[in-house]
Amino acid sequence: MSFPDIVPDLRSKMPSLRGRLRANQPLADLTWFRVGGPAQAFFMPEDEGDLSYFLTNLPAEIAVTVIGLGSNLIVRDGGVPGIVVRLGRGFGEIAIEGLDVRAGAGVPDVRVARAAQEAGIAGLAFLRGIPGSIGGALRMNGGAYSRETKDGLVAARAVDRAGRIHLLGNADMGFSYRHSGAPDDYIFTQATFGGERGDPATIAAEMEKITESREATQPIKSRTGGSTFKNPPVGKKAWQLIDAAGCRGLKKGGAQVSEMHCNFLINHGDATAADIETLGETVRRRVKESSGIHLEWEIKRIGIPK
Repeated sequence: MSFPDIVPDLRSKMPSLRGRLRANQPLADLTWFRVGGPAQAFFMPEDEGDLSYFLTNLPAEIAVTVIGLGSNLIVRDGGVPGIVVRLGRGFGEIAIEGLDVRAGAGVPDVRVARAAQEAGIAGLAFLRGIPGSIGGALRMNGGAYSRETKDGLVAARAVDRAGRIHLLGNADMGFSYRHSGAPDDYIFTQATFGGERGDPATIAAEMEKITESREATQPIKSRTGGSTFKNPPVGKKAWQLIDAAGCRGLKKGGAQVSEMHCNFLINHGDATAADIETLGETVRRRVKESSGIHLEWEIKRIGIPK
């Protein structure tokens, strides 16, 4: 499937654009599930200024969707209409400023954890357990091992749909469980995290425990998307509800509920996005029938069916 090519017209409106802009860019290889259709137009800005220029000149009727490392994402088989923005090397800087770590939104969370560890900054080791980028952590208040993004964030930068740049403090983010209350059209470009003085060896040991725990309890070497559903506000965790509903190992086409950790869905190699999403909805229905609890998707789903 392919979309009408809107790239030539966009380029004519943006003669000073520096980033990469491509038509009908395949997205499957940019996600951990390795499924899904193309982006109608795919944009990788050179830097924050280039992103601002692009959005300022982008016609208002064209939709914009942002993706990160694709670790918590299902791209539907029909692809994504409009623009898909992905932040690349221009958003990959890390700087140590006293007990603060400033990082571009395209930086993998684990790199920020390592930078903090090497600088002897404690309190950010939890980022080792989040398989995504800083932009995603900001948008979803990513968390792991008893800490969340809100616990370490000092400030963030973002560009809105009109190309305006915003500076946000922690309180401006409206954080809650796996959610940020920042406007949906904000594209985060940078974050500053704060910690406290710590011993690099002690922090390294903490990170190693996180790594060992993930490898022992999660199917991280499979084609998966991380935790599929949010934990309910009270009561049992999502995986416990899924297990009690008899969904461990449940299959749909090439997709399966993980036997190791049943809040993970797996693509065994020939699954479609529809297989994975249908399996997830089947799990939600069975959990509702067995427990009365509505599970909420944690994985982001974008695009249109085929």
